[in-house]
Amino acid sequence: MLKVGDIVVRKSYGGDMYFRITEITPYGMVKLVGLSYRVLADAPWQDLQKVYYGAPNPYHEMALLQAEKNVRAILKKRLSEESRKVARGESILKKPGKVLHVDGDPEYLRICLKYYEELKIDVVGKTLEEREHPVQILSLLQEHRPDILVITGHDSISKGAENYKDINNYRNSKFFVEAVKKARDYEPNMDQLVIFAGACQSNYEALIEAGANFASSPERVMIHALDPVFICEKIAYTSMATILSINEIIENTITGIKGIGGFQTRGKYREGAPSFL
Repeated sequence: MLKVGDIVVRKSYGGDMYFRITEITPYGMVKLVGLSYRVLADAPWQDLQKVYYGAPNPYHEMALLQAEKNVRAILKKRLSEESRKVARGESILKKPGKVLHVDGDPEYLRICLKYYEELKIDVVGKTLEEREHPVQILSLLQEHRPDILVITGHDSISKGAENYKDINNYRNSKFFVEAVKKARDYEPNMDQLVIFAGACQSNYEALIEAGANFASSPERVMIHALDPVFICEKIAYTSMATILSINEIIENTITGIKGIGGFQTRGKYREGAPSFL
């Protein structure tokens, strides 16, 4: 018997993705959220098969392995650069960019915070329902004054929708758009406040027009839960003297250009001397 909180796969999709049950309606429809991908879905209970988290799933495991590989490569590259500076006798003050990550899903945020910590990123994480993002975003910006803002959670496009640009065809894109607009009113300069916004299948064009530096999803594909972390890492640890191309910015993401697009953006990393550590 299925219950809220169970981990399931959809048999009609070949069990390609793990979901968590969030609600079972009286009419036999089950509301789902993706475990690795930021997507919402509905399915009849007959189409669902319960699995145990950790059971073999090639799609989930491939994405997780790629994420771990990316983290190791990033840290190795960073250590190599620092070692060269030490060898030259340089004493460097380091100030990476600060991140404010506002997420509609507490479990996704927990996972993201784990990777932010591994990547040594200064971050404040807040869980808010997507509809609360535009209500709370200004006070959060004023309180934490980040260099980089992430506005994300769950989203999806209505089944059978033909007009991908109609904001009403999306579950949560309108809330992300309003939050971006308020954030951009707070700080209009796209290099002063770098904004990533969106989730799976979000209205990419509306988010970009609202003022996001980066947004999902150009081809309405699903984005991985950790994609915002890899975007933030690239900006937070790239020198403020460097302007990154969009291909450089997304190079460590799981989803790539189909899921995330945007503008060239200046890094937020500062170095100084001498170090006092």
